Amino acid sequence: MKNRFLPCSRKAISAMALLASLVMLGGCFGDDENWNGKDISGLMPELAFELTGTSGDTVTAEQTDGNIRLLFFGFTSCPDICPATLQKLSRAVKDLPTELRKDTQIVFVSVDPQRDTPERIDSYVSFFSDRAIGLTGEEPALRELSKRYRTTFGYDEPDAEGNYNVSHSGAVYVFDREGKARLLIRPELSVEEIRTDLVALAEES
Repeated sequence: MKNRFLPCSRKAISAMALLASLVMLGGCFGDDENWNGKDISGLMPELAFELTGTSGDTVTAEQTDGNIRLLFFGFTSCPDICPATLQKLSRAVKDLPTELRKDTQIVFVSVDPQRDTPERIDSYVSFFSDRAIGLTGEEPALRELSKRYRTTFGYDEPDAEGNYNVSHSGAVYVFDREGKARLLIRPELSVEEIRTDLVALAEES
C-alpha cells in the first residue's frame, strides 16, 4: 500500500492551520490548567452527525448520548497516525474504572468512503476496542462534519495501481455526556494523560 499521512501536502497544511487557529482560541478562552488536553469548551458546536454505521444503518449523534465520546477522523489504510491514535485511545479507555469505561465511546469516522466499506471499518475498529464504533458516509456529509469541527481532509491523485494518499488531522475531539465539545487531544499526549482527563470529565456529571 502506498497510502501515507502527508503532513506537507497543501490540504494537510490547511487542516493544521485550522487546528492551530483553534489552539490559539483555546489559549484565549479555555482553561487548560485543569486538563492535559486543550480546553475547547464553548469554542466548538455540540456533537451532531448522521452517518452510516458498520451494520449499514444510519447512526446519529443522538444515539450515542449519555456517553463521553472521542471523535477521530481517519481511514483504515492509514499506515501510521490512525493505528497509533486508536491504540492509544483504546488503552486509555481500557484503563478506566469499569463504570466509566461503559460510558465512554471512541467514534472513528472514515474519510475514505471509496475504500472503507462498513464491513472493513467494523473489522478495523473491533481490532482496537470493544468501546469503538466506526462510521462513514458520502463525501459531502464527511466534508460538512469535518468543517463543523474546523478541520479538513484531502485525497491525492491515484497512482498507476489506483492507490492514493489521504491527508487528515491527528486531533481527537472529546465531547461530554450532553454532546458539548470539551477537549482537544493532541498526538503528543500519553495514555495516562488522556485517561486522567477522561476520568475528570466523567466525574463532572
